[in-house]
Amino acid sequence: MECSDSESLAVLVSRGGIYQDIPGYTVREVLLAFSDRLSLPASVKRDSLLTAVLEREALMSTSIGRGIALPHPRTPLVTERGEQLVALGFTRRPVDWNALDGRAVDTVILILSASAKMHLHTLSKINFLCRLNSFAALLESRAAGEEIIRMIEATEKTWI
Repeated sequence: MECSDSESLAVLVSRGGIYQDIPGYTVREVLLAFSDRLSLPASVKRDSLLTAVLEREALMSTSIGRGIALPHPRTPLVTERGEQLVALGFTRRPVDWNALDGRAVDTVILILSASAKMHLHTLSKINFLCRLNSFAALLESRAAGEEIIRMIEATEKTWI
């Protein structure tokens, strides 16, 4: 699963951060509150990020089921590999995200990548993890950030 253009998912999540108690009753409210908490690269403006992820949501829900959504811009907002990040947020309450499985979202994993290729590698890693019952259980229990990072690191070691 590793490739020379991809970065460790554990590094990306560490860079982006893990956030608890994201308020909001709608997708827009949650994404606004989430983006306000993020430590973004200087090249990324909050309003540009919010506009980009909402435009992508308007095309099709980024919910992947199991109460998880993967919002992201359609085109890269960052250009440098070191600016890429994955931020994980737990919502204060489940939010209707128009999921195919009908389940409301309580875990939001926002992806910022420097290229489409890097985005696809990151997305495939996240999708793999989210299909693991052990990882889904960590998300459902809103585990501590350190525990989530340790699980990602341990799983990534099996990919090499």
